[in-house]
Amino acid sequence: MAVKAGSLVCVGPGIVLGAHMSERCRNHISQADVVFSSCHPVIEKWIATMHPDVRSLQGLYGKNKDRGQTYTEMQQALMDAVRSGLRVVGVFYGHPGVFAQVPHAAIKQAREEGFTAWMEPGISADACLYADMGIDPGAYGCQSFETSQFMFYERVIDPTAYLILWQLGHAGDLSMTPKQTGPQERTVLMNMLLEHYAPDHKIAIYESPFLPTQQPKIVWFSLQELPNADVSLISTLVIPPGKKLRPNHAIVAQLKSISGA
Repeated sequence: MAVKAGSLVCVGPGIVLGAHMSERCRNHISQADVVFSSCHPVIEKWIATMHPDVRSLQGLYGKNKDRGQTYTEMQQALMDAVRSGLRVVGVFYGHPGVFAQVPHAAIKQAREEGFTAWMEPGISADACLYADMGIDPGAYGCQSFETSQFMFYERVIDPTAYLILWQLGHAGDLSMTPKQTGPQERTVLMNMLLEHYAPDHKIAIYESPFLPTQQPKIVWFSLQELPNADVSLISTLVIPPGKKLRPNHAIVAQLKSISGA
């Protein structure tokens, strides 16, 4: 299939305003024919200083509107511009491929239709979390789930590793709308976690700073306090290991026999 005129690249400005955007991301924005953005309004105003035609996708959200419908409309807006032969850039907060369905879906569709489409990485919330909380995911291992997905499906927890639950503010939301859930849903989550951790196990809510002048929010409390914790739509739940790593002596013995140690 011949490559068609029109292209799509999805980029991310990072998390902290003005501090995380790469030169490659900035160049894509400035050289585009049209830029679509799904970011905080302040970030969108900043992006508008880089290009004369920046179109916000945020207006597609609605109070009681299914997020799936919103994502479909966002994807359609990107694809309509690509099909018209334009060089299209989609700017999505943080990393365009992390907790962002639209960029992946739009790139896949564009490629299937014969257009050039790709993604450029950006600094994501997990990168900020590791830095701000001093966590090396390689030290004990790290499991990472979207909170509602974690609740809706039978997932296997390894309590010897870190457990990170994203989008805590939407915990247990069955409506797929932008609304925030509350203590009742977090009680269900707490009871799930109590199957693996002690009630007094220390956990934390993390929120990355948005402005360079802000500090990260890191609030520690016991697991049993989760239902009444101060949660927002950008809160992430961080659960440190609750058990020690257990050596696999049988495997170590096999490896020693191979190496002659």
